[in-house]
Amino acid sequence: MLRGKSRLNVEWLGYSPGLLLDDGPPPPGRTPRNPIRNESSLASTLKTLLFFTALMITVPIGLYFTTKSYVFEGAFGMSNRDSYFYAAIVAVVAVHVVLALFVYVAWNEGSRQWREGKQD
Repeated sequence: MLRGKSRLNVEWLGYSPGLLLDDGPPPPGRTPRNPIRNESSLASTLKTLLFFTALMITVPIGLYFTTKSYVFEGAFGMSNRDSYFYAAIVAVVAVHVVLALFVYVAWNEGSRQWREGKQD
C-alpha cells in the first residue's frame, strides 16, 4: 500500500490502489476522473506551454535587436558598445516579464481546473 505523498499523487490522478483491486462499484467520492476532460486539460496545458515557449524565444531576441538598433543607437545616439549593454538589460527584463506572465497564467489555469474538478 502506498503511503504519504505517493498516495496523494496517485489519488490526485483519479486512481487509488483500492479502485484497481475492487470488483464492485467504487465508493462515492472516489471515482476515476473523466478521461475526456483530462485530455482537454492536457491539450490546453500543452498549448499554453508552447505559446510561452515561443514568447520566451522571440520577445527577448526581438527586443534586444530592436532596442539596440532603433532606440539606443538611432534615437539616443549611443555608441555601439553602450547600446549592447542597455539592449541586454531590456532583453533580461523581457525574459522576466514573460516568466511572470507564464506563472500567472499557469496558476490561474490550475486553480480553474481544480474548481471544475471539485464541482463534479
